[in-house]
Amino acid sequence: MAAKTAALAGAMAVALALSGAPPARADLPGADLPGAKRSAAELSVPVTYLRHERTPPSTLSELDPVPPDQGLDGARLALADSATTGGFLGQHYTLDLVSVPEDAALAGPARQALSRSRLILADMGPEDLLALADLPEAQGALIVNVAAGEARLRSADCRANLLHTALEDGARADALMQVLQAKRWTRLALVTGPRIADRAFAGELVRAATKFGLKIVDEKDWPFQSDLRRSTTTEIPAFTQGLRDHDVVLVADEAADFARYIPDNTFLPRPVAGAAGIVPAAWSPVLEQWGASQLQARFRDATGRAMRPRDFAGWLALRALAEAVTRTGSADPAALRAYLLSPGFALDGFLGRSLSFRPWNGQLRQPVAVANDRALIDLAPVEGFLHQVNEMDTLGLDRPESACRAFGG
Repeated sequence: MAAKTAALAGAMAVALALSGAPPARADLPGADLPGAKRSAAELSVPVTYLRHERTPPSTLSELDPVPPDQGLDGARLALADSATTGGFLGQHYTLDLVSVPEDAALAGPARQALSRSRLILADMGPEDLLALADLPEAQGALIVNVAAGEARLRSADCRANLLHTALEDGARADALMQVLQAKRWTRLALVTGPRIADRAFAGELVRAATKFGLKIVDEKDWPFQSDLRRSTTTEIPAFTQGLRDHDVVLVADEAADFARYIPDNTFLPRPVAGAAGIVPAAWSPVLEQWGASQLQARFRDATGRAMRPRDFAGWLALRALAEAVTRTGSADPAALRAYLLSPGFALDGFLGRSLSFRPWNGQLRQPVAVANDRALIDLAPVEGFLHQVNEMDTLGLDRPESACRAFGG
């Protein structure tokens, strides 16, 4: 039934507000169930998915095209999941889409969106995210970041009106290093791609290796411009032959461009990790335990594809808001924010642990799947990596490491 509801939700019109015209709004089924017992007060909960479109980087392979509505599809499923319970409680959820073309300014559509809804799911890069949070119209709103993983958004550039369900990039690196340390694969060779994002994640891998006592024994930049689909078996063995003795080849390739060609082609028979082989991610298609297989199935039935990490972030964002609305009986952003950051908030994310927001920077605590293409290797935090408050705080910025002051920390 949930899958059918989600599929219907995806088929319903979602407004595209770019020219100033208010988007058409459609309640999902479930809020008007026959015979449903209503609460005394009806509550409208309008949510806007605000997206600044970005063209994905071109890659060598076309085997894994980027879904046009990743992130949004997860939020749509969460809306369907929330509509049934919300209907019984008299809570009416709506989800509007405001999608801004890549070459268009964000500020105007963002102001229009904020005039209609004070609850925003933001799918955009870090600079746009900060510009959105700093708009005068955004003060008093609640924005949830579902796309940007940069650490600075959880540190010196944090904002009081900005929470994060997108996994921090540093948490991915920390999860991978915990798994490698547990396996005693401690000597690492690092290959870094040519893009700015590749260099940034390589920096996170180096930081995490130091944090957990592993050693980067060699580093190389990815030099190839040729079509590796034709030259893999000659180029990559030669490229990796000169690396100092290592246990694992780490690859920083955030666009998933060249990393797929490295496993099974290295000069020495070594595992590959990072962007290929052993991959850390907020969500993986191989997750099956803790009810994850049911979420996977509902999402696939609704969209015809596998759930990706950004879809999971979108799903978490709207489910967190709905849980806060249910518990507080309010759609006021200040009341919801206070509850989300309180010790009483706990969200089931189908990952074996209750999820909660860090009160010092607004990041959602969440386990990290470390998996290959076919199976889960481990779920970080790995057993044995302890923390005085919450073991999930071993992943990403902990309170002493964050320079965020907007949350009163």
